[in-house]
Amino acid sequence: MIEMMTVNKVSKLTGVSIRTLQYYDKIGLLHPAEHTEAGYRLYDDTALERLQQILLFRELEFSLKEIQAILQSPDFDRDKALEQQIELLSLKKKHLENLITFARGLKQVGGTNMDFSAFNTKKMEEYATKAKEQWQHTDAYQEFSGNSKGRSKEAEEALARGMMTIFADFGKHKNNDPASEEVQALVKRLQAYISGNYYHCTSEILNALGAMYGAGGEFTENIDKAGGKGTAEFAERAISIYCK
Repeated sequence: MIEMMTVNKVSKLTGVSIRTLQYYDKIGLLHPAEHTEAGYRLYDDTALERLQQILLFRELEFSLKEIQAILQSPDFDRDKALEQQIELLSLKKKHLENLITFARGLKQVGGTNMDFSAFNTKKMEEYATKAKEQWQHTDAYQEFSGNSKGRSKEAEEALARGMMTIFADFGKHKNNDPASEEVQALVKRLQAYISGNYYHCTSEILNALGAMYGAGGEFTENIDKAGGKGTAEFAERAISIYCK
């Protein structure tokens, strides 16, 4: 059984205010895994992992809108993101160490020091800008960002429900041959749905999405919730066959 955490516990654990977590839910950036009968938000490990990514991207000084588009884009690569985040944090660490050394020097020596190099953040800013560009200049990101611009929370939720309806249909066929005509028609329907509502879903992108669906984590859990346990893995196999 997955252990759930209340929004209050998540706030205490992460240092993110309850109001901020509520706002993330409101804009569709971080939804709770479930709600209690009284309507209180509950978060699981998958939601907390997503929160970690959000906080690390905030360290890269991405806006919430940018973070949302990146995390939902088919181009998102968790390992690549972590590499960038580690590099930026290392640069920040070096910057802080230089400031500490500078301050200690002023305290020990006294007098005036007109060297302002310790305050220079140019290298850090240049890296953050470069990291942003790597994410934002992909065709899928640009198209997703443009299509989702101005879309209301209700519209986003309706689209998500439509996607889950397709996966629920996958679940009805998960004991069948993934290469069967009926199942392959579902894959084609999924591809058309993504292209019509998010970004042009090429076979290459669809294949990458299929691998992500079956890899565990948030996508797998949501798909299995819609179609029953094993649906995400079944959809991955069906998509792989379709794309070949």
